[in-house]
Amino acid sequence: MKRLLTDQKDITRTTLENVQPARLEEGQARLRLESFALTANNVTYAAVGFQTGYWKFFPTGVDGQGLVPVWGVAEVVESRADALNPGTRLYGFYPLAEELVITPHADAQGMIVDAAPHRAELPAVYNRYSPVQPAPQRQEDLRALLQPLLATSYLLCDWLIDNDFFGAEQVIVGSASSKTGLGLCKFLAEPDTPRRHVVGLTSAGNVPFVERTSGCDQVLPYDRAEEIERRPSVFIDMAGNGRVKQAVHARLGDALKHSAAVGLSHWDKFEAGQTLEGVKPQFFFAPAQIAKRREEWGPGIMEKRVSQAWKRLAENAADWIDLRSHHGLSEAAEVYDSLAQGRANPRDGHIIRL
Repeated sequence: MKRLLTDQKDITRTTLENVQPARLEEGQARLRLESFALTANNVTYAAVGFQTGYWKFFPTGVDGQGLVPVWGVAEVVESRADALNPGTRLYGFYPLAEELVITPHADAQGMIVDAAPHRAELPAVYNRYSPVQPAPQRQEDLRALLQPLLATSYLLCDWLIDNDFFGAEQVIVGSASSKTGLGLCKFLAEPDTPRRHVVGLTSAGNVPFVERTSGCDQVLPYDRAEEIERRPSVFIDMAGNGRVKQAVHARLGDALKHSAAVGLSHWDKFEAGQTLEGVKPQFFFAPAQIAKRREEWGPGIMEKRVSQAWKRLAENAADWIDLRSHHGLSEAAEVYDSLAQGRANPRDGHIIRL
């Protein structure tokens, strides 16, 4: 069995290795991955792996080496569990590897939950797997690529509305060319969303792409952040770029009502312990908003709304995504490297097939 290990102290370094498949115990099932997506979001998982627990999902047994989580589809190839039969296909959260052994339990909503002891204290949303039927390839690719990213985009939009935008008149989205950032901009531009002035920040080369596709009221390159209008604002930072964060906070001062740290697409430019003007950035954790809405709305309602939302944007995905297929973990390593080094084209949607 092959897996792609990532150095937890230098996430640009990966090692492809062969290991013996794990022995299947009573109550377990073996899932073989068919395909998964790779995006800047996976680099964020690695960059914040210790702070948010992402390294804990798939232990490697090798000190200092982790398995980056990905979203995709796998088939049950062996089962010693009543909850799963061989041939079942499951969409969900997997390691950057060819297979995963889980301890499956069926829940009341028809989902499969990995009840492995080491995952018991981790966020439930990542432990749930959805049985899926074969679908057209493009549909399966878009699900792997967009469902987790646009789910986060939708949850951010819902969280902003839930908090009345923290009293802000303006929303500033850092790394607006990332798929999660772009999705947020698109949800904020929808007719039913309370109107706020939306500013997208991106690299100079990506400004035309964001202007064409995002629905933002204004798009600025990072080095022109000082041109942001000074009015009550909320900053949604997908990039984690210390210099940009400093510039936004300095420009807005006490007009910045909330600063949310969401992603680290610029993980190599992150500055821990920065002294910033105005409010202190707070980490946005999507599972917390899911848990809040489940309690308020009841089981299944949030999941239904998230599903409707990402599919709504996916209908026009051809306007802003070019699907790119790659084969095997060796090609996955090359794609991951381009994402970690910031060389990836924002239009490209990378799918790895095994």
